[in-house]
This record gives sequence, structure tokens and C-alpha cells, in this order.
Amino acid sequence: MSAAIVRMSSVSKQFGSQRVLAGLDWQIAPGQVVGLLGRNGAGKSTLLECMLGLREADGGSVSLFGEDVAALSDAARGRIGYVPQRTDLFDWLTPVQMFDYFRALYPRWNQAKVDGLLARWGFGPTLLGKPIKRMSGGEQQRLAIIRALAHEPELLILDEPVSALDPVGRREFLRELVDQVIERGTTVVFSTHILSDLERVAFDLAFLKDGRIALQGQTDALLEGARRIVVPATTLPGTPLAGELRRRQEGAMTSVIVQLPGDDAMRLAREPGVRVEPLTLEDLFIEVTQ
Repeated sequence: MSAAIVRMSSVSKQFGSQRVLAGLDWQIAPGQVVGLLGRNGAGKSTLLECMLGLREADGGSVSLFGEDVAALSDAARGRIGYVPQRTDLFDWLTPVQMFDYFRALYPRWNQAKVDGLLARWGFGPTLLGKPIKRMSGGEQQRLAIIRALAHEPELLILDEPVSALDPVGRREFLRELVDQVIERGTTVVFSTHILSDLERVAFDLAFLKDGRIALQGQTDALLEGARRIVVPATTLPGTPLAGELRRRQEGAMTSVIVQLPGDDAMRLAREPGVRVEPLTLEDLFIEVTQ
């Protein structure tokens, strides 16, 4: 098995009295495409910033490509692409000036890719000569995405990369991500609140809750096995069921969220007084993160 590209061990981060990351352990293997899910304020951006060394963790260790994130070599940095939640472009420059600047920093810069994306995403000569600060939020976000893809990174970190894009822009970006990034074997971590986007591109899902990765697995397997079992409280054992994620009392009934193989779920559904319901990704998100 290939060594993990991302390795986070016992990572903690606190802002004042608020604990955001609490001894978090996480590994991401080469070629994985992971959708990071969590409620607003759960710490997704903080997690990604600590992963990249943009924010210093209070404890624990982080390594990328086998190197300590606090002392990454230039070669390792050149293998990473990042789209932050808030664009950090040099907004006093034009797109042409900005890309000329970054092209000098990356030996693997692919100008043909940049030119192709600019053309496909509507950046004509007039727009390319306009200061970035005078552009719309969607235009700035497209430029941030192009900048992150231009040097063909091996690790691509996307923090809410489509939040300012309209549905057409989101579809174009996801098509580019699937056709030109994921197909090349790039390792991707994709944080977004738009669950339908994750279902289209993420092979794995990771749920952040209470400062830790509460659940992670292959998208198809998680959704195929996710069930809500509703059963009379008096017939349910006090010990957790196999694959149990959460249980909640609802009057005389108990609702249990589990990960179950299909055969086991069908067998349970035949028991008197037991109701077994499949879960959508939205259902699973709510149940795991609340």
C-alpha cells in the first residue's frame, strides 16, 4: 500500500475557549478524492489550513508527502494546489499579470491549460485586462481555481470552491475536475455544503464533528449501508448494535442510525414492530453531524 500523502496525528486547535480540532487523526492515500463534510462552524476551513501549514496547530503533527508541514521543501510545495474559501488573489493586478507572476514560481506551470480554461470560462481580452478587484465574486473564484490547477498539482485542496459560482459555473468546474484532475490520479480534498456536488465527484466522504473525523468511507458503500432502524424501545438491547452510529429516543420507539449490509437490513425489516429506512446523503449528514 502506498504511503499516505496526508497524515494528521492527534491534531488539536483552539481559539480562546472554543475547541475546534480535538486530537484529530486523518490519513489520505494517493489518488483518493475525499469530500469533507461538517456543519457550519465545525472547523472544516481550520482543518484544511492546519493540513497545509497555513495555520499552526496547538498540538499533534501533520505531514505532506512524508515531510513535516512546518518545514515543507519547495519541491513539496510545488506539488500542492489550494483554493481557499475566500479568494486571496493579488487583486490590484490583472489576470494576465497575476498568472505571469505565478508562472515564474512553478516549474510545472501549464500555460496551455491556463489559456484553455480562460477561454472556456469566458475570460476574453477585455476581462483579462481588467483589475481583479473590479471583477465579480464568481469571476474571482474562477481565477482562483485556474491558478490552483495551472501547475497540475498532485494534491488539490478545495475549500468551498464553488460558493460564488452560479449553477452553470459549478457544472463547468465539476466537469473540469472530473475530466482533467481526477482522471489524472490527483489526490483531492473537497469541502462544500452542496451535497449534490460531492455525490458527483467524491469517491470517499469524511464527516467532521466535535473536532474529529466521526465517519469516513467510500461514498457508495456509506450510502448503500446507511439505515435508520425504528424499533420499540423495550425490545432494543442496551448495548450498541453492529455498525451503530447514533441512537435517539422517540417516545415509545428508539431510532438507531447504523451502517448495515443489505442482507442484514432486509432480515431486520422482517422482525415484528421494526421499520428499516434507507438514508440519503442529506439524511446521513444530518444524523452524523448533529
